[in-house]
Amino acid sequence: MLYNYGSRPGEGGVGARLIDEIRTMGLSAGQKAWDFSCRSLAVLAADEGITRSDSPDGWTREITLTVAVADAGFWATQAASLAQALRFLTTDIWALDFIEGGVQPAPLRNRAARPETVVSLLSGGMDSLIGAIDLVAQGETPLFVSQVAKGDKANQIEFASRISPRSLHAQLNHKAVHPVISERSQRARSIIFFAFGALAAESLTGRAGRVDLIVPENGYISINPPLTPLRLGSLSTRTTHPYYLQALQRVLDAADLRAVLRNPYQLKTKGEMLTECLTPALLADLVGRSTSCGRYARSGFRQCGRCVPCLVRRASFHAAGQVDPTGRYRYDDLSLPGRAHRDFDDVRAVAYAWRVIQTDGFDAWLGGALNSAVNPDADGLRKTVRRGVTELGEFISNRLDP
Repeated sequence: MLYNYGSRPGEGGVGARLIDEIRTMGLSAGQKAWDFSCRSLAVLAADEGITRSDSPDGWTREITLTVAVADAGFWATQAASLAQALRFLTTDIWALDFIEGGVQPAPLRNRAARPETVVSLLSGGMDSLIGAIDLVAQGETPLFVSQVAKGDKANQIEFASRISPRSLHAQLNHKAVHPVISERSQRARSIIFFAFGALAAESLTGRAGRVDLIVPENGYISINPPLTPLRLGSLSTRTTHPYYLQALQRVLDAADLRAVLRNPYQLKTKGEMLTECLTPALLADLVGRSTSCGRYARSGFRQCGRCVPCLVRRASFHAAGQVDPTGRYRYDDLSLPGRAHRDFDDVRAVAYAWRVIQTDGFDAWLGGALNSAVNPDADGLRKTVRRGVTELGEFISNRLDP
């Protein structure tokens, strides 16, 4: 059930308390923004609630989703575009159907104009931390939007208050509850982050016209090219891929929503973001507490040090010539033999990619991962990916062959 925990045995729920939380913060949005939120919550619930292991190939699912919205006629015109974007994101086969009867919260009356000038996603990760610091240094006042994740909540609060004390910090949670075991791949999880950001953008009454919704992500991990031939498609996450962001933007524009999705770091590596941060002293004070790990909860809320996001993080400090202030990773020494360290799948994948690049060349490794038909600046992205994988390769070479 949308905006509910689910009230009967075998019934799930998603978005419980979200409406009350938005209204309590003095934010208010129109019909289509809430409809976009309904659609996003439903997609997230389906993505988490339908296991891939039951599909014929163990990964690709066929998902038919019916969503109640306030303006079913309009969203029916966007169904094919949304399904195509979701297929790119998750490699599942989606079909979306919209019906009338969706929740439509009443707008707040006499709400005060907010001072914020942009909306910025603040996950608690290193890239969003740098993005927030740079926005303030550039004279902006961000409205911070966080998707609450266990282990990151306190850091999100500290980052927001230290970077921009005047800013509203909207910490929201989709609160998905499933009657079955949750699917762990969760390739569509970013969609709710963007929905929260779109709701916030609609609420900036003091800002005329469009509102930038900043999605800070280094260009290498945004493209996230498959390290090996076995990691094609959504086996490598695409949550901020430019093609996906462009597809979402077309839907937001058709709905006449104010948010403009923008990633200022699309052509920057993580190491470049680190070295070029506009307020380095503040970053140095906070960055050690940021979280990059893709297995944070599974590693006991300690960064593992061996997953791809951790390796990209570690490589960025190595490329910048800076001491990594993170503290000891759970699997810190990657030169140790065995599946827990040197032979872990992600570590081996990075080592494989770097070896292919060294022996056969960068283009042989990259292949068709940057098809120019879906990437408007394929040359710029190609150069960014090359610099990013070089950061990774040089780090892994240093750690495996000290």
